Amino acid sequence: MSILVINPGSTSTKLALYENGQSVAAQEIQHRKSELAGFVRVTDQFDFRVQAARAFLESAGGDSIRLRAVAGRGGLLHPLKGGVYEVCDDMADDLRNARYGEHPCNLGGLIARAFGQKYGVPAYVVDPVVTDEMMDKARLTGLPAIRRRSLFHALNQRGMARIVAGRMGIAYEEGNFIVCHMGGGVSIGAHRRGKVVDVLNGLDGEGPFTPERTGSLPLLPVLHMIRDGEAGFEQMEQAVLRRGGLFAHLGTNDPREIVARIEAGDETARLVFKAFAYGVARSVCSMVPALVHGESGPDLAAVILTGGLARSQPLTAEIARLVSHLGVVAVEPGEVEMDSLAAGAERALKGEEPVRSYVCDIVSER
Repeated sequence: MSILVINPGSTSTKLALYENGQSVAAQEIQHRKSELAGFVRVTDQFDFRVQAARAFLESAGGDSIRLRAVAGRGGLLHPLKGGVYEVCDDMADDLRNARYGEHPCNLGGLIARAFGQKYGVPAYVVDPVVTDEMMDKARLTGLPAIRRRSLFHALNQRGMARIVAGRMGIAYEEGNFIVCHMGGGVSIGAHRRGKVVDVLNGLDGEGPFTPERTGSLPLLPVLHMIRDGEAGFEQMEQAVLRRGGLFAHLGTNDPREIVARIEAGDETARLVFKAFAYGVARSVCSMVPALVHGESGPDLAAVILTGGLARSQPLTAEIARLVSHLGVVAVEPGEVEMDSLAAGAERALKGEEPVRSYVCDIVSER
């Protein structure tokens, strides 16, 4: 009896079968840009991606496969509490119509539901990117019309925190963690006793600069650039999300190339790399107050550095040096999204975690 896991990305579809918590078959299907160019909207790719999943199942055993559940990566939905959700009609409609935004991850729940209906088993999404457990006081900004949003690498952050907690001999729900996911974007979450009570949301321009994003910027100089015609809205948006950070300074978003330039004596590269690590460390430290609850101190179990960039030993070593005063620093390179999807479905099937309702567990969009 297997759990089918589906994780659609911009140019790939990751698929896996899990039995007893272990992956028994897996494939990452790369999609050429030419294959996707003919689809106007992300949801137009549905049949194309489903066919890829069918081919994977056929190669993994075909009719001999017996599914217990299907788990897909959660998409852009209304703000939700963290956890496991069964894909219902309302969720499927919001994903299909891109009501809260268009992204390939929206296909995760739709494809999971299609296979769940085909095999007569539950279809779940787990810890979607819109997971919102923020404290009310963390939402406020200096402008009442603008509220901070919770949008982050929830699936991988929570999955890595569970792994580190297990190694430390504690339950994830019993410990406090600061988790920093570093990839093209960086998101940092304060995990307090199983809830992510504050988040630095890179998609909204918060936090440190990253390989491709500007991170937080002094606001008035940005307004002056727009006022003086140095940059229009679209140009600035591109800079904030895709053409800022390491790329803007050094023309590359690859830390390996930057380290090679540093080793060759490039002092500009050295300064920018140090600034990147410093910005991440400073942002990590800013999450400590979120872990103070009542009269107790932060009681931090560990700082966790994860994501693709955690494979850069020079980067993690410098960040760890700057935050080591906080306590244990755990470096967990890469991501565990597939394992986390399967584990969430397994907990739901065993009754170890309640299956939440997309309609009832909505977080008020205050």
